[in-house]
Amino acid sequence: MLSRFKLDPFLLLLIATLGFATLLPARGEAAIWFDRLTDAGIILLFFLHGAKLSRSAVIAGLGAWQLHLMVLATTFILFPLIGIGITSALGSWLNPAIVGGFLFLCIVPSTVQSSIAMTAMAHGNVPAAVCSASLSNVLGIVLTPVLAAFLLNGGSADSSFFLDALIKIGSTLLLPFLAGHLMRPLLGGFVDRHKMLVGRTDRSVILLVVYTAFSAAVVEGLWSRFALSDLVVILLLDGFLLGTVLIFTCMLARLTHQKHEDEAVLVFCGSKKSLASGVPIAGALFPPAQVGLMVLPLMLFHQMQLIVCAALAQAYARRFAASEETERETVNA
Repeated sequence: MLSRFKLDPFLLLLIATLGFATLLPARGEAAIWFDRLTDAGIILLFFLHGAKLSRSAVIAGLGAWQLHLMVLATTFILFPLIGIGITSALGSWLNPAIVGGFLFLCIVPSTVQSSIAMTAMAHGNVPAAVCSASLSNVLGIVLTPVLAAFLLNGGSADSSFFLDALIKIGSTLLLPFLAGHLMRPLLGGFVDRHKMLVGRTDRSVILLVVYTAFSAAVVEGLWSRFALSDLVVILLLDGFLLGTVLIFTCMLARLTHQKHEDEAVLVFCGSKKSLASGVPIAGALFPPAQVGLMVLPLMLFHQMQLIVCAALAQAYARRFAASEETERETVNA
C-alpha cells in the first residue's frame, strides 16, 4: 500500500531546491548569471524536445483525430473554464498569488512521458497517446501565451504582453524546438539511445529554472506574502481540479462510446499538466520574481497527478485483463 504512494524522487529534489533558494537565494550579479544560464537551459530543453519527437509515431496515431480533438479541448478549454469558474467563485477569499498560479496551471499543455507511460500501463492506444501528448506540447508553445494574455491580464488581451510573450516564446521555445525536430535525422539515434541522459537534462533544467525563479521571489519577499495555509488551499484546489477533469474525461469517453484503448488516452492525456513544459514557459513569460509563485500550483499538481493516475492506470489494467479473460472464456465455451 505504501509503495503505491511513494514520493517521486524528483519531487524531493524540487523541495530541496525550494529550501536552498530560501536559505541561499541568488542575488545581484549571481542572479544575472543564473538568469542567463536559465535561458540557455530552456533553449537546450526545447531543442531536445524537438529532437525526441518521432514523426513516425505521430503519423501512426493521427488517424484518431476525434480523440485528439477531445484531448486538446480538455487541456485548453475545459481546464481554463474550470479555473475561471473556481477563481471567480472564490477570488475574494484567495491570495491573489494563488489565483495567478492556479490559472497558469490550467493553461499549460499535457505531459508527454507520463501520459504515454500511464496509457501503456492501462493497455491503451500508445501511438494515439504519443500523438495527442506531442500535439498538445507543440500547440501549447503558442496557445499557453495566448491564454495567458487573456486570463492573467484582467480578462483582456494586453497587446504589449502578448507581443512580448510571442517574441520570447518564439525565440526561446519554438525556434529551438523546430531546429531540434529538423535535426532529428542526424540526432534522433543519439537521443533515442540516451533517453536517460536526455531525461536528466530535462530535470536539471527544471531544477535550474525553479531555483532561479524562487531565488528572485524570495529576494522580493515571497514568504512574507505566502502562508502555510495558502499551500493547503493550493492542494485542495489542485485536488478538486484533478478529480473534476478525471470524472469528466471518463464520462466523455463513455458517452462517445470510446474503446478501452482510446478511453485510456483521453483520461491520461487529457487530465495531465506538464511540469517539463510549464516551468520553462513560465520562465519565458513572466519576470523572475513572479515565476516562483506561478509554478507552485503546477509543481504540487504534478505530484498529485502521478499518484492518482498511477493507481487509476492499474485499475484500467485490471479491467482490461478481466475483459480479456471473459472473452477467452466465451470463445472456449
